Amino acid sequence: MRILAIERDVPGADPRQMQPHLEEEAAAVWALAKRDLLRDACFTVADHRAVLLLECGGEAEAREALRSLPLCREGLIEFDVLALRPYDGFERLFRDDARSEKV
Repeated sequence: MRILAIERDVPGADPRQMQPHLEEEAAAVWALAKRDLLRDACFTVADHRAVLLLECGGEAEAREALRSLPLCREGLIEFDVLALRPYDGFERLFRDDARSEKV
C-alpha cells in the first residue's frame, strides 16, 4: 500500500533543537529506502516540510517506520499519514457505454 506522509510541526518544538539530529535523521531515512519502504522523499518549497512516499503493508507499518526517525523519536516533528489507492478514473475511458457514445 502506498502511504503519503506529510511532516507537521509539533507545537512548542524549537527548530534549533533539530540540528544535532539531522545527520542521524538522514541516515534513518536512507535506512528506510534500503529496506524498500521509502519510495521518495521531498521537501515542500513554501515551508520546507518533509513529504515521504512509503510502500508499506498498511498505515500501522508506515507509522512504525516514521516513529523510527530521530526527529520523531525526539518529539520534534510528526507526520500526517494518508493511505493512497490507485486512481481508477481511467476505467471510465474503457467502459462499453463510454466508447459507444463517442462513435
